[in-house]
Amino acid sequence: MNHEENPVAHRLFAALRQLRKVHWQHTVEGHKPSEMTLLICLAKRSHSLDEGLKVSELSRFLGLMPPTVTQLINSLEAKDMVLRVADPSDRRVVRIKLTEQGKVITRKAKHHMDASLNKLAEHLGEEECNHLADLLLKVHAFVEDNPPPNLDLLQMNGDEKLD
Repeated sequence: MNHEENPVAHRLFAALRQLRKVHWQHTVEGHKPSEMTLLICLAKRSHSLDEGLKVSELSRFLGLMPPTVTQLINSLEAKDMVLRVADPSDRRVVRIKLTEQGKVITRKAKHHMDASLNKLAEHLGEEECNHLADLLLKVHAFVEDNPPPNLDLLQMNGDEKLD
């Protein structure tokens, strides 16, 4: 199968690669972006910060496997950002809560993120921001509906050669 190179598609690919290289999530006081994402998720998704979330809930919200979330929790617990507490209604269930220090860092990260997004929105303007958001949502839907081919499988079957 021979596909013609489409310069527009290649320009789009180059732009997406450049965007991927941008460090949108800078570390906040030495915390990794993945840790900050978990902390922000805890702050936003907990019905009550006193209750916390189960690892399974965090995994679902973040789209990560439970062992990955557990590693992040271990790291954050060692830094005194989160703590594990038994669920009052079911002692077998462990919930993850922000510590006071975790709340402070999360507020700083949210403030930094809001400031960055506000600067971008000001730079682009309302119309372009809305247009970009619509386009990015369309890209996401496309990627979800069209997973990339398994290139190893294609070459093993001899269906397509990569140039």
